[in-house]
Amino acid sequence: MEYKDYYDILGVKRDATEAEIKSAYRKLARKYHPDVNKTKEAESKFKDINEAYEVLGDKQKRARYDSLGSNWQGGQSWTPPPGFEQYGFGGGQDGNYQSFSFNGQDLGGFSDFFSSLFGDMMGGGARTQGMNFGGFDFGGAQTQQKTSRRRTQQPKSEDLDVTMNLNVTIKDIFDQKPINVKFSNIERCTKCSGNGGYCSECGGTGFKSEPKSIKVKLPPNITEGQKVRIKGEGKSDSYGRKGDLYLIVNIKDKEYEVNGSDLTKEIEITPPEAVLGTKKEIETLHGKISIKIPPRTSSGQSLRLKGLGLPQKGGGFGNLNAKIKIVIPKNLSDKEIELYKKIAEL
Repeated sequence: MEYKDYYDILGVKRDATEAEIKSAYRKLARKYHPDVNKTKEAESKFKDINEAYEVLGDKQKRARYDSLGSNWQGGQSWTPPPGFEQYGFGGGQDGNYQSFSFNGQDLGGFSDFFSSLFGDMMGGGARTQGMNFGGFDFGGAQTQQKTSRRRTQQPKSEDLDVTMNLNVTIKDIFDQKPINVKFSNIERCTKCSGNGGYCSECGGTGFKSEPKSIKVKLPPNITEGQKVRIKGEGKSDSYGRKGDLYLIVNIKDKEYEVNGSDLTKEIEITPPEAVLGTKKEIETLHGKISIKIPPRTSSGQSLRLKGLGLPQKGGGFGNLNAKIKIVIPKNLSDKEIELYKKIAEL
């Protein structure tokens, strides 16, 4: 499921005070109020704003949310701690039902992320803190729920797996050196069984964040979006089992574009070099090389350099495409400008 960055939704810092959170909520709630804002995105925004305030405006919920750590980003894949699969909010025969409405308008339920994290804390007939602003009742956002806990069952092994994104550069893949991966496993506190309260182990949140750092060596022919499994580095449960860590590879590189084992790199040249031709020394994954750029080369034209790309599955390497980009020097002398004028007159 998708991780929700409630601080980002309200536009406040993680150390924001209660007053700052409340003020941000009031401003956004008025901006996206369904009776004021008739745009298509307003309803969804208004729902997210109220969900964010439901968490950050409550000390206990905010403490539990903060226990997840600050390394998460909105939109990332998130898996709830083991044991929380017993709380459901999706409706259904053996699950729960929750509606979220404003002035009789059905806005749908809380997000799956909210429900998996705070399902045990939501009692029937819960209501966000009411406030009247500019004639609009922002306390009208109500949640009505009928909850029925399922029987506590031994979690499935896949519930202990953790999936996260791993950003790497082209050089990380090519060098074949172990990459240091830092992450945190969020697990129910074993001392208080996730109940929180006055637990000294988890600080009353019901969760414990266990920071980890491991070395990972990626396959030489890894591709964008490929998933790498690290056995036994997921979450653990009270039965002594451990899940696996799955890393989804995201290639983030400012220097190269990737197409399978082929790479593309921009090479900047000046207009005179494009017209007359030149030699350029460029940096590649395989070391520095000198390339010859022929006369009358146009911007956007590519020179294919064989065997200077990434490793291929069947052995060998892909190609490096040197893509030409003609740039104008920023500090031209008066004499240079006059010469360009003469060229333009021809």
